[in-house]
Amino acid sequence: MSARTPAPPPPALTHWERHTEIPLLGASLVFLAGYAFRVLAPHDAQPWHDLSLVLVGATWLLFILDYAVRLRLSRLGPRFPRVRWLDTLVLVLPLLRPLRMVQVYTAVQKKRERPRLGLYARVISYAGMTAVLLGFSAALSVYHWEHDAAGASIRTFGDAVWWACATLTTVGYGDAVPVTAVGRTIAAGLMACGLGLLGAVTGAFSSWLIQVFRREDEKEPPASD
Repeated sequence: MSARTPAPPPPALTHWERHTEIPLLGASLVFLAGYAFRVLAPHDAQPWHDLSLVLVGATWLLFILDYAVRLRLSRLGPRFPRVRWLDTLVLVLPLLRPLRMVQVYTAVQKKRERPRLGLYARVISYAGMTAVLLGFSAALSVYHWEHDAAGASIRTFGDAVWWACATLTTVGYGDAVPVTAVGRTIAAGLMACGLGLLGAVTGAFSSWLIQVFRREDEKEPPASD
């Protein structure tokens, strides 16, 4: 018995997503910049702190409005959060919204008759974009929660970036470790994502090598007796 094919999204939802994806990506980068300023700028940097707070709040309200429109146009009702789990995740955790850049890039590639990058190059480039955005967002969040905590080893943003790199690559030196509950939750999520990204890149690179060696073997003339 074949698996049931999921129903395509309604045309109205597809039209909405096609016309709002790029503007919302820009809004997500504004959100990330505003949050980064809130976290990294000195506390006496006024009125810029207030301006960054306004930017963060305004873009978050924009994401809520977009979510409400998607919910209505999808006709999924209460099943929407489960079926469209990525939309729900980036609404709850807006710092992850720049990860939708991968979806935008994928859509651009699909519009071409022949993608500019090969399959394995695309996997590696998508994983690279995801790692950079995810690592930067995690470093900001961990620094925000950790740098004033008692007994914290992550005191500067540089420490947070170093920790994010070590966690994403699953190295885990142990010299910078979150001590708060929120910091450890972020670390657990980043470790899981790091394993997935590392597996995707390793698998794509291994498959590419196998194809290269197979082509070389096919080009070699048969051995004579």
